Amino acid sequence: MKSIFLLVLSLVTLISFAQERVLPAESAVSSTATVTIKGKPVPYKVTAGTQPVWNAEGKPSAALFYIYYERTDVPDKSKRPLVISFNGGPGSASVWMHIAYTGPKQLNIDLEGFPVQPYGVRDNPHSILDVADIVFIDPVNTGFSRILDPKAEKSTFFGVNADIKYLGDWVDNFVSRQGRWTSPKYLIGESYGTTRVSGLALELQNAHWMYLNGVILVSPTELGIKRDGPINDALSLPYYTAAAWYQKALPADLQQKDLNEVLAESEAFTIEEFIPALSRGGFLEEARKKQIASKVSRYSGLSERTVMHYNLAVPTQYFWKDLLREKGFTVGRLDSRYLGIDKQQAGSSPDYNSELTSWLHSFTPAINYYLRDVLKYKTDLQYNMFGPVRPWDNSNDNTGENLRLAMAENPYLHVMIQSGYYDGATTYFDAKYSMWQLDPSGKMKDRLRFEGYRSGHMMYLRAEDLASSNEHIRDFIRKSTPAAGMPAKY
Repeated sequence: MKSIFLLVLSLVTLISFAQERVLPAESAVSSTATVTIKGKPVPYKVTAGTQPVWNAEGKPSAALFYIYYERTDVPDKSKRPLVISFNGGPGSASVWMHIAYTGPKQLNIDLEGFPVQPYGVRDNPHSILDVADIVFIDPVNTGFSRILDPKAEKSTFFGVNADIKYLGDWVDNFVSRQGRWTSPKYLIGESYGTTRVSGLALELQNAHWMYLNGVILVSPTELGIKRDGPINDALSLPYYTAAAWYQKALPADLQQKDLNEVLAESEAFTIEEFIPALSRGGFLEEARKKQIASKVSRYSGLSERTVMHYNLAVPTQYFWKDLLREKGFTVGRLDSRYLGIDKQQAGSSPDYNSELTSWLHSFTPAINYYLRDVLKYKTDLQYNMFGPVRPWDNSNDNTGENLRLAMAENPYLHVMIQSGYYDGATTYFDAKYSMWQLDPSGKMKDRLRFEGYRSGHMMYLRAEDLASSNEHIRDFIRKSTPAAGMPAKY
């Protein structure tokens, strides 16, 4: 009898433990607070919760974790914009823009974005919560979000088009539950999140009949826009110029100029001389090749010898390793203001991403503290800063074209790109190229906007850019919200 009792007790204990490790399909914990933005108090309600992803049989196949911020002193939500926010990876949680960019809290970092102790969060005086409500969403296997159905195929979630499809359905459901169909709606995505929201813009229009006012692309990917060969090789050079300028590795006459002036020179050289030269390949005259190599060296901070050894097209990983090699440092991939130390000065690529380790250092304790201790969302699940989403199906990535078509179909739809000059992963000039290719006709360029910042991939980590980039979003929302009675037509 005693042994049976112990067995039952053990089973109950195991079941309880298992239940604690499974995210509920439906949950919500709400609280209220006030944040001062631009000198004025903004009262708000914040909800941390989960909402299901439904399968074809109408049963939960996964649970997505979200954080929803609503300003509470706005009686009429029909005119109140809703910003729907995703980060990237793929496999990255929404933490980055949540507690460092647009949300009412920001993590403790110094003015340039480096970790400080004690870890935690403080009020964000630049949050866009004064002008828009915001929902931050963690896709499957990121943050607390998890697959619930053990029989669910991973291909349902992990791929360019699968990701867009299930998230479109989830957003539709969220907007319906929150009664926000009449609100002006905006998508914002960072890094791979730009692929996600570019595809979602058309998915929401064509599959859910949900029309947007704007899409904000923060440090965008290539969006499926082809640029193989010479164009791809050349587009990195203006970023090299920016990083080298910051690290004081350019010739003295360039270092004495303002960054914007130097970048204008580098961009003009890239378009007018570098791309045509690379297009000639091995048939470029030797004298011309040496002329181009000299200019690439001048605008990159690398030696002319190195440029020649790489037939003019120096890979980005080599740039990160070589720019400050003689000083004993590497520079960061996602933000080349950050320095790293390798085991050996020799080699063709850095041992690690110095900027990413710094960011994980500061963000991980901050988001866990905020969700668990401040918002009181209780779970034994690990918060996945980066979650297991591989293999990821990258085939049929037409997200740039999808965004173009969404803009063409919807005269209300505007697009803004935000890029950091020191980002070596999704470079600012590559983002400009994407913008140019989004509208080959030139008939929609009045609805396309680019903003650059003296920061890296997460340009909002730098205090000055946090203020200006959020202000740019405010301005973007204001200009993309039509006047009362203004019809959507050409």
